Amino acid sequence: MPIRLPFSKLSLWQQSAFCCALLERMLPNYAMFSQAAEFGDVNVLRQQLDVLWQKLESSQKLKVNLDTQLGKLEEHIPDPEAFDFFGVFPALDVCMAMISTLQAIDSKDAEEFSNVSRLSENSVSYYVELLLLEEFGELQDVSQQDIKQYPLMQWEIATQNELFDFLKNSPENKATCKQAKDMVLEEGISNLGIEIG
Repeated sequence: MPIRLPFSKLSLWQQSAFCCALLERMLPNYAMFSQAAEFGDVNVLRQQLDVLWQKLESSQKLKVNLDTQLGKLEEHIPDPEAFDFFGVFPALDVCMAMISTLQAIDSKDAEEFSNVSRLSENSVSYYVELLLLEEFGELQDVSQQDIKQYPLMQWEIATQNELFDFLKNSPENKATCKQAKDMVLEEGISNLGIEIG
């Protein structure tokens, strides 16, 4: 069921902007987990994402030190075995997506960029599966089709496709960054439907 977008049709800049926009939608999931679990600092991830946007918006070549950024992030990555509630998984997905984005921008590896798309989608897919299990009760299996047809999953697929099409045909500048951000945040909720504070 994965969303398969042809990332090779996007420039490095467009792929980077795509990942940053997806991270904007995912970040509130980390914030909510961090607050509930009293673990990690969402501001560290927020600052890293802001630096990546600045790099995209700036005509000067802004250098991002990969090792420094990964080092800063490391202590804020939650261990799923240390927390016994669902929120740890989307929070971990946010961290993994940030790592993939940082590594992709550094290595220019299209596989790392597509990894961010998958992480966002997996967060939604897993959450929807839990919602459906609650709805159906234990008596019925949840199929991939059930997940795909769920409104939140449909929204995730539509958002990624819309963002991809928008960036594919847009100039590589600050205005495009702003439009991409506005596009993914206009509903005021994260990819899991969590309100953005």
